Amino acid sequence: MRAQSMPTRTTTTSAVTGGAVGASYTRVEGRDKVTGTARYAGEIPYAELAHGWLVLSTIARGRIRSIESDAVREMPGVLAVLHHGNAPRVDGDYFGMMGKPDPIVEVFQHDRVPFVGWPVALVVAETSEQAREAAEALVVRYDEEPHDIAFSSGHPDTYTPDGEGHLMEKGDLEAELAASAHVVDEEYTTPEEHHSSMEPHAAMARWDSGRLEVVDSNQGSTWVAEELAKLFSLDPASVRVRSEHIGGAFGSKGLRVHQILAVMAATVLDRPVRVVFTRRQMFSLVGYRSPTAQRVRLGADADGRLRAVDHRAHSLTSTVHEFVEGSAGFGRPMYATDAHHSVNRVVRLDVPTPTYMRAPGEAPGSFALESALDELAERSGMDPIALRVRNEPDVGPLSGLPFASRNLLACFDEGARRFGWAERDPRPGVRREGRWLLGTGTAAATFPVIVMPSTAAITAEADGTFTVRITASDVGTGARTALTLIAAEALDVAQDRVHVRIGDSDFGPAAISGGSMGTRSWAWAIRVAAADLREQLALGGDIPSQGITVRSDTSSALGTLSQKERHSFGAQFAEVAVDVTTGEVRVRRMLGMFAAGRIINPLTARSQLIGGMTWGLSMALHEEAVRDQATGGHVGADFASYHFAANADVPDIEADWVDDPDADDPVGIKGIGEIGIVGAAAAIANAVWHATGVRHRALPIRPDRVLDAAGARDA
Repeated sequence: MRAQSMPTRTTTTSAVTGGAVGASYTRVEGRDKVTGTARYAGEIPYAELAHGWLVLSTIARGRIRSIESDAVREMPGVLAVLHHGNAPRVDGDYFGMMGKPDPIVEVFQHDRVPFVGWPVALVVAETSEQAREAAEALVVRYDEEPHDIAFSSGHPDTYTPDGEGHLMEKGDLEAELAASAHVVDEEYTTPEEHHSSMEPHAAMARWDSGRLEVVDSNQGSTWVAEELAKLFSLDPASVRVRSEHIGGAFGSKGLRVHQILAVMAATVLDRPVRVVFTRRQMFSLVGYRSPTAQRVRLGADADGRLRAVDHRAHSLTSTVHEFVEGSAGFGRPMYATDAHHSVNRVVRLDVPTPTYMRAPGEAPGSFALESALDELAERSGMDPIALRVRNEPDVGPLSGLPFASRNLLACFDEGARRFGWAERDPRPGVRREGRWLLGTGTAAATFPVIVMPSTAAITAEADGTFTVRITASDVGTGARTALTLIAAEALDVAQDRVHVRIGDSDFGPAAISGGSMGTRSWAWAIRVAAADLREQLALGGDIPSQGITVRSDTSSALGTLSQKERHSFGAQFAEVAVDVTTGEVRVRRMLGMFAAGRIINPLTARSQLIGGMTWGLSMALHEEAVRDQATGGHVGADFASYHFAANADVPDIEADWVDDPDADDPVGIKGIGEIGIVGAAAAIANAVWHATGVRHRALPIRPDRVLDAAGARDA
């Protein structure tokens, strides 16, 4: 199971004993989590709680002919069997925070089945064991139709989506490629990958005095509450969603069918109902990263100066909803070039809808482009870092806007010094240690800086403490602690006088925890509220028993940001050992140097970066979901078959950062949740080439692929 972050060795300070932003603090909720006091959505007790168990389709395309529920309804403890024939009606014709919703939210509204794992029934019983037994006994009959799940860049139904940002170009691409002294033209592929958060998705719903309450595990309680209100045609004020503790999310914990089904069942039965996904169900119902096929063409002069960058990325989506993995966007802020063409293309197949997953677009896109850059460095006889330095832009390569800050080269300078890059022999396949071939590689990383409007309320209590209320989500990142530090600094008080409450839609609209925007957005709202509160307190007078509360809203303030390109940047380094007789690849060490704005809490920040880098290692060597072409379903939708890096696969990983100030930014926080994974897989793949002299353009770099490549090279 994928934890949100990893432990690191750092001198720490108790989060309640004073100090300042920029020092390391343990998590304010850490004791609750390690003692089991912290309760997650799937384990909070409620009186008369009933339990729902999902039944999913076993065909990839067709219609439900019948659901034989009579016998199941007579089984012990069964309270209801919901399906398209009897479920409450919902209305999915709306635009929410993330646009038009995936039609899967209109669950049990028709008899169509668009993929294996589509929800077809919910069995509700007194206990989860009774619900599961009854669900497994339910007979569903289908009229099956031919399906298509075969993804490739050459699929005849591939198209370029409508909308802004999918296609960007400048200059005469073909002319610049033709005039180039060195050209790279290769395809790079990545497989379907899954979030695998440690905590499964869970939601409890109940009605209380005419108000709907949902206790959930999500990345934005306001987001989920607003969507539920629209779906069920409710007054938004009559819906409350709470999500206090979340055991990992990575993009998968937005509005999903478990919340909707819990509400449906609670409405039908007039009692609390909880729905929890199994691990196998999560492989179908919470999204995933689409596989990609990416053609990259690079053209450069003899001295390595780029003349042309062409990045054509293909991904898949479902037949019912369009989601585009924007891999081609990675290179747009990265390198100066005379001609640029990048496009994201997609094909609709009979599979579940993909979704956002840690560094969506940038993670697979960086593997392709940064691997191609390494190939260009080889062909032009240049050091890979020197090639990147030569093509460093002064302004946004496509926008022409100035960078608010751009310290990518500082990351490479410091990273190369620490990693010992200067001692590297550039020739591949020359370092050996017994049966192991050794190699080192590097890659660049970037992720955009995003901010969303947020509200926050701060109360000066009569006892001298301060209570911050904001609908933030701590998905395991340490957000609670970071917000405590930010509020204490803004109020100019000790941390032990600040209490932060989060994860409750009643606190008002706020940014989601996603896209590395959470802490940045929430901090802005807290700082504005703190400034207003300090002005009120400066007027003097006693604080009444109910306290003094001020509320902020950053909606208008965001428009005052100067028009500049804002990104986090990083340099990834990796050393690998490859046994070409067995195909085994071992990562021996990794170093990531990042420029990510103001770092609030180095302890949890470093854990976030290391967690991302570890995921990049897993992406490079392990992760790959495989679908059966005959059935349309996964070959192994479980952790026995879906491999990711375990502790034994992870070497000593070092993550650090360089100073990265932005004088024009009122908060200076860029976000670190995504940047750690970006470029990590490319650095490892480039190191494998340096060890063996063989390029691996398809992830993961499995032992069989290493053996096949070695055999082809020696043939």
